[in-house]
Amino acid sequence: MKKLIAFVAFISCATVFAQQDSTIIYKKRVLETTEVDFLSSYYTQEGNNASVTGGIGTEELTDLTPTIVISLPLNADDVLTIDAGISTYTSASSSNLNPFDLTGASNGGDDDDDDDDRRAAGDVIGSPWVASSGASSQDTWGSLNIDYSHSSNDRNTIWNVDASFATEYDYFSIGFGGGLTKLFNEKNTTLGVNAKVYLDTWKPKYPTELDSYVEVNGNLNQGFFNGVTILDQNGNASTDWSPIAGFGLIDNKSRNSYSLSFSFSQILSENAQFSLFFDLVKQQGWLSNPMQRVYFGDIDNYYIGNASSIVNYTSPINTDVFQLADDIERLPNTRFKIPIGLRLNYYINETFALRTYYRYYFDDWGINSHTTNIEIPIKIASKFTLYPSYRFYNQTKSDYFAPYEENLSTSEFYTSDYD
Repeated sequence: MKKLIAFVAFISCATVFAQQDSTIIYKKRVLETTEVDFLSSYYTQEGNNASVTGGIGTEELTDLTPTIVISLPLNADDVLTIDAGISTYTSASSSNLNPFDLTGASNGGDDDDDDDDRRAAGDVIGSPWVASSGASSQDTWGSLNIDYSHSSNDRNTIWNVDASFATEYDYFSIGFGGGLTKLFNEKNTTLGVNAKVYLDTWKPKYPTELDSYVEVNGNLNQGFFNGVTILDQNGNASTDWSPIAGFGLIDNKSRNSYSLSFSFSQILSENAQFSLFFDLVKQQGWLSNPMQRVYFGDIDNYYIGNASSIVNYTSPINTDVFQLADDIERLPNTRFKIPIGLRLNYYINETFALRTYYRYYFDDWGINSHTTNIEIPIKIASKFTLYPSYRFYNQTKSDYFAPYEENLSTSEFYTSDYD
């Protein structure tokens, strides 16, 4: 009898262990198989308020951005996601970092592609309304983001860590972060928190005339300026031009960002989901863009090019005269930003869905903005979906913004960037 009891007990224990082993072996995976997504976007822009040329001039831009996202299941609980993309653009505005490439003024036989003008030129012209051929006229931005996430056995807790890298013509960025997500109420309610740090370094590029001025220590008879006639507002030759305070290159080339994000999501029905989020963002370092010129209303104007076109300088009919900068954009070295957003998504049927989005933004530079977006994904095939959308955006100006020729040289901070 004792042997029988022991035998039954052994079978019962074996059954329990077998059930536990079965749970571990057959636990549903977070991601069953490797997923690969190819995304691409094409963007065009027009406008007449280019920041590189001080708030006037062509803003024509085209941008093509292909992206690949690979999600790899490492085991039942862990997923590694790799997001890599490039953005190739051509920009009429950025090209005018060196507007004098219209005449080959910088073609001194060197191959540094710096947009620096190191040789004199005879008939030097430029215009904020005409794209030049400088190195800054086109660029390729590249980015890589690697994310590792882990889900608990009950799938109610998810944590992740990530690292990112990005590089462009005039900056390099490295970032890292992590987050925690909790699911409640039979996974109908979700709370999340996420923190990120971005450490950026400028590789500053300056307007040609300012960079050249520093190179020759203000001597307008040397370097690029040698043999080039500078004109005053009346079209007469002058040697009086100089940038404000003599101009100096950037010492602090860092730009760091720190963000803390909170999110809440609730499934309202089988077809509807609502979510709320807000971020706290702190930035510090060199937050201005050294490519962007500023012109002051209380300082005399000076030009290079065709004197007869000065009267038409702010008109697109000007194709051959360019105003020399008074300074570059200068802004505070700290900034605090808070965006708050809402989303409501509704599943209509197997072909259509509705996604709506609203965001309110404000910061301590005086900017307030409202963004509304409506998107209707259309599933064309099992692995192909179109995403037509409509977006409305409205923004107030920064405390430091003024249009072309309306900033004052007595101000501490100033910009003419409409974006």
